[in-house]
Amino acid sequence: MSEQGAVSCHNSGKPEITAEGNPFRNGLWKQNPVFVMVLGMCPTLAITNSVRNAVSMGLATTFVMVVSYGLISMIRKLIPKQVRIASYIAILAMAVTVVDYLVKAVSIPIYLALGAYIPLIVSNCLTLERAEAFAGKQPVIKSMLDGLGMGFGFTIALTMLGAVREVLGAGTFLGLQVFSKNFEPWVLFLLPPGGFISLAMWLLVFASWKERSIKRAAEAELKQATARPEMAAAALEARA
Repeated sequence: MSEQGAVSCHNSGKPEITAEGNPFRNGLWKQNPVFVMVLGMCPTLAITNSVRNAVSMGLATTFVMVVSYGLISMIRKLIPKQVRIASYIAILAMAVTVVDYLVKAVSIPIYLALGAYIPLIVSNCLTLERAEAFAGKQPVIKSMLDGLGMGFGFTIALTMLGAVREVLGAGTFLGLQVFSKNFEPWVLFLLPPGGFISLAMWLLVFASWKERSIKRAAEAELKQATARPEMAAAALEARA
């Protein structure tokens, strides 16, 4: 399989990735990796059954993206095009190894909960996508800001999913009881189907918000367009 074919699966049906605007802010909202670009669905659906796991995976991914994208950008002109994807994977694997040891040293329960999904950060669609589309073409600072923004955007999205699933599925938030003892947890939200349901709910919210924003912008432009002729007529009358 050619390198172009290896990354083609990440580009189909996704919004165009550009370097315009603030790279950090784009990752947080305009190009949110989960709710806008719909990338990294494997960890998004698998480990968001609690807020603690979601935040841990998000921060681990953020660290990997910031460090690896800085290195990729620094040596981007030295990497031959024919082996760029393999080089990106090697750099990502180095950062993931560091994260793997750090998580194991900080918290064994979190390490066991995340399991194989820490090593799988290397092959995450999000990390490879941004390495190929942004870090391999932009300066170091912009690349690291992009990694930081995308990582925080990913963390926020995972936390939102994890909050819904933990609160409804277990009646707790970060292990603290939210509802009374009479509350019957909806265990479905802790199971794989609950991940799909929660993701669909948040995607619906974001789609509705985006549609309303576009509608409000169109209405504002229409008001400005209708106001211009009236302003011109008033100016002519004043001159007369």
